[in-house]
Amino acid sequence: MNLLPSQVWLIIGIALCIIELLVPLPTFLIAGAMGVAALLVAVISLILPIPALQVLVWMIASGILASLSRRFIPKDSVQLKEADEGITITEIPAGKVGRVKHEGVSWRAMCDDPQIAIAAQKKVIILRRQGTTLIVVPENWLSLKEQEL
Repeated sequence: MNLLPSQVWLIIGIALCIIELLVPLPTFLIAGAMGVAALLVAVISLILPIPALQVLVWMIASGILASLSRRFIPKDSVQLKEADEGITITEIPAGKVGRVKHEGVSWRAMCDDPQIAIAAQKKVIILRRQGTTLIVVPENWLSLKEQEL
């Protein structure tokens, strides 16, 4: 069964749009943007028979549509909130910056309480993100506060 390039792009576009609609974990409109771009390239491929150029058009259109779709994602979305924990890679000195591994990526991190230092390889709770820095507290922070009282 030989498929024409426009048919392949049509199948890819429909599949990505279905993924956007059916996958329980939201893709933040990325799969949908890529699907719409593939449908656009399906039409363009009828005129433009060069596969490399079709892929380039798809990549550019996907990037533009994905960046435009950002305005439709609510800023207070539950899915956009950070996961609630990470592991320190380096020590976080009191009032200074260290490194935390969060979702497999190393992040700059600072303790929310400037009086507390957090040792390396300790579990931390992520409270919020400020730019590229995570604001964290040690996992046992509540018990430390209770001891102070």
